[in-house]
Amino acid sequence: MFRTAGPDDFAGVLRLYRQLNVDDPELADGVGPAVFDRILRTEGLHLFVLDLDGALVATTYLNVIPNLSRSAAPYAVVENVVVEESLRGTGLGKQIMAGTLRAAWDVGCYKAMLMTGSRRPSTHAFYRACGFSGDAKTAYLARPR
Repeated sequence: MFRTAGPDDFAGVLRLYRQLNVDDPELADGVGPAVFDRILRTEGLHLFVLDLDGALVATTYLNVIPNLSRSAAPYAVVENVVVEESLRGTGLGKQIMAGTLRAAWDVGCYKAMLMTGSRRPSTHAFYRACGFSGDAKTAYLARPR
């Protein structure tokens, strides 16, 4: 079942995030739950999960950003797309991405963007199959020095 994450989903989401970024350090005590609560309460931020028989098997993070161009239509940024490692290739990724994009279109977003650091052809094929175009824009990334 595709749904918005709730307060009881923190551990499941964090478990999936560890599969996404295996080198991430452990969160300091209290930081994770506080940030999770802030995400759940902030307008325009949508943390979605795919729940399969009570287990979280996928997650996405949709950020809806207000905008003054394009007739003031908002746009969306999708982040932290994760499907349980043992279930990848079973259609769950397409299912959660379809729900995520539907949520963006339902609030009037005129586009949805995402970036991936993956170089795997299968990852790029997955995003294309979900409706994303890899040649529509050029992405640049800056990080603090």
